[in-house]
Amino acid sequence: MHTLLQDLRYALRQMRKSPGFTIIAILTLTLGVGAAAAIYSVVDAVILEPLPYQHPDRIYSPTTIAKEGYFQPPSWPGYEDMRAQNQSFSALAGYTDYTGTNLQTKSGPVALNLIASTANFFQVFGVQPILGRTYRPDEDQPGKNNVAVLSYEVWKANFNGDPNVVGSKIDLDGKPYTCIGVMPAGFTLLSDRHAIYAPIVVPKGEQTARGSHWLMTIGLLKPGVSLAQAQADMNHVMANVGRAYPDSDAGRKVEMISVAKETYGRDAGSLWTLAGAVLAVLLIACVNLAGLLLARGVKREREMALRTAIGASRKRVVRQVLTENLALACFGAIGGIFVAWLLLAAMRSFLVTAVARGANAHLEWKVLLAAIVLASLTSLLASLAPALRLSGTDPNRALKTGGSAGTSGTQHRLRSSFIITQMALSLVLLAVAGVLFRSIAGYRNENLGFNPHHLLTAQINLAPARYGNRNVWTDFYQPLLERVRHIHGVEGAGLISTVPILEGSGTNEEIHISGQPPYPPNEFSLAEIRFVSPGYFHAMGLPLIRGRMLSPQVDLASNKAATVVVNQAFVNKYIPSSLDPVGQHLDDADQADNKTRIVGVVASARQDLISHGPLPEMDMLYTEFQTKDMGTYLMSTRLMVRTSGSPKAIISDLRRILHSLDPTIPFRQPVTMEQAISSRLVMQRLEGWLFGIFASLAVLLAIIGLYGLISHEVELRTRDIGVRMALGATRASVLTMVLRRVTILIAIGVTLGLALTAAAQRVIGSVVQIRFIHQVGLMLALAMGLATVGLLAALIPARRAAAVEPIQALRTE
Repeated sequence: MHTLLQDLRYALRQMRKSPGFTIIAILTLTLGVGAAAAIYSVVDAVILEPLPYQHPDRIYSPTTIAKEGYFQPPSWPGYEDMRAQNQSFSALAGYTDYTGTNLQTKSGPVALNLIASTANFFQVFGVQPILGRTYRPDEDQPGKNNVAVLSYEVWKANFNGDPNVVGSKIDLDGKPYTCIGVMPAGFTLLSDRHAIYAPIVVPKGEQTARGSHWLMTIGLLKPGVSLAQAQADMNHVMANVGRAYPDSDAGRKVEMISVAKETYGRDAGSLWTLAGAVLAVLLIACVNLAGLLLARGVKREREMALRTAIGASRKRVVRQVLTENLALACFGAIGGIFVAWLLLAAMRSFLVTAVARGANAHLEWKVLLAAIVLASLTSLLASLAPALRLSGTDPNRALKTGGSAGTSGTQHRLRSSFIITQMALSLVLLAVAGVLFRSIAGYRNENLGFNPHHLLTAQINLAPARYGNRNVWTDFYQPLLERVRHIHGVEGAGLISTVPILEGSGTNEEIHISGQPPYPPNEFSLAEIRFVSPGYFHAMGLPLIRGRMLSPQVDLASNKAATVVVNQAFVNKYIPSSLDPVGQHLDDADQADNKTRIVGVVASARQDLISHGPLPEMDMLYTEFQTKDMGTYLMSTRLMVRTSGSPKAIISDLRRILHSLDPTIPFRQPVTMEQAISSRLVMQRLEGWLFGIFASLAVLLAIIGLYGLISHEVELRTRDIGVRMALGATRASVLTMVLRRVTILIAIGVTLGLALTAAAQRVIGSVVQIRFIHQVGLMLALAMGLATVGLLAALIPARRAAAVEPIQALRTE
């Protein structure tokens, strides 16, 4: 302990004597370790931390695939067949999580997510409530399904954590429900914690409709059943169902997806890629620190030789050097923890929105310990080679005046490898960041088919109990639209069931145009279905191309078949150019008079920002379905409002109008389409933001390292440069000599970086697709930029070398 404290005091004195080296070394450790600790926190919270279920490794979703190859959830009778015939699941539950519910509280209505499921839903997860109970086996039957289970977050936020809530009556969508339980904190299906659970209510029409695919499934495998056995068993079930019902279920298959993949899906690949990127930053920091320690070690060779000459053992010298570097590690760990905390705080808004369980990411003791271990390992690995080399220094050689310390071929190659490594890794991070930023910019500038500026959208959820026996259109939506259109600054307003961009793809169905030959087998023949109100197309700014717009006065008065407006993408895919799309019919009924008729064609709006181009779409009037006793479609809609000025300026007027029409409807905060676009790109923005930071850190560390190593090399070669200049070398030739060597090293590093980027395309693909053929200009620009920055960093020590005076250099002898 005496010698350890002695070494520690000496290390602190050395740090005070060399403030420049100390600051750079600690900053290098701080940046590398801080970034690594932050990303490790996210990976640990999202991926490594076990899901809050009893047997997460046995929970799978048997995802059904249509014969054409696309995902298509089961129908209700299809689910009943799967549940009855399978031999693999101890519990197979059906559920929906895409509808909302209005909870009436003392402080007013609150909009929450509703997870409606079969009675065996909680049996799948094996999690017991902290209060009360979950469903009994028969509580998904009509007349017994007026019970509800609260999530912990809803219980705390809306019931103040009242332990007497179990057994009390709560109002959901105007109906009384009995609260029977409260789930523990952290329990969630996929990602929504603010949810209420209730038994599913299957409409009569859906109980036998095999062509209506809407029910999600999740199940718990029996102990000892492997994934391969379950996959084979479920496909056997689907084959049996297909033979029994060939018109609706032939050719359907099942893909088993684990609950972990359902929860974080693509996010896992992105986070592991980010972890790889931050490890690259840490490696650059380690290489940079090793270069700094190597340069510092050369300067201290005479000191260590003197210690050895007066009796210090090699072990004692190594211990002193390692103690000094562990002191650096302690300061680096403290700085790294602070940087990690800052990064996590900055990422929180992204994480909560973009990543399932992202809200769980925070600094904890595991991360603090990992930061300390990372800093210590980085410092030890970086200092081990210099420490061993210093301890083995020959005193006789090192003590000679004018010794050539650090100029050996081994040291020369080591410094070169440091520069090449830093350049290569920096270019990989720069390439990914550059492609990401270009992709995000491309998404933002994509032709959406409509103008997203000055456009506001607000979700409206009505209570079926209050509107089930009323004309929803005349009692609520018609006066709502009339009042909204009279708000100052409003240019248009309408309703739609699924908002483009914000909610992506929605309901779809297979279609066929009357009179056309059958479509090729295994070819998609789907069309997106949207329910709209009059005024929607004007509010969105979608122009009419052919025919006419939907009109309640015309379409409802005819009292014949349904009418639809299709988009140009629908026409391009399904209607030959020789035919006029207006007047064509769909083969959706036996009688010609009952077939759906196309009355107009509008411009195509992109449904999803990430997909390639707009999908075929059919738009139908809400009011038309109201007359056909399908008013349930109007229980959840989206209001679209176009304004002449800022859309946010009318939010208070919207709140007032909605409250005056029905004070029991919760007001959900509207969002602009610009906000919707940003929300759809939140994961890409997070990735771009982080890769941009990592690339910036990598370039900064590479510049510091390059500057330090070239400065060190110039210092070591001062005598050699002096001799050259004494023999006639000019300052320009010395400058050229130093820059030539740097250029060669940078060129090798940049070439290696491009090769690494190409080799890692598959790994990087979880974040962004890199295609060298189409992005060669961007890659070359980034490579040239990095090379230019590297040369500028080397220019100062190169000019210093050219300024060496021969007489002064030779006096060092």
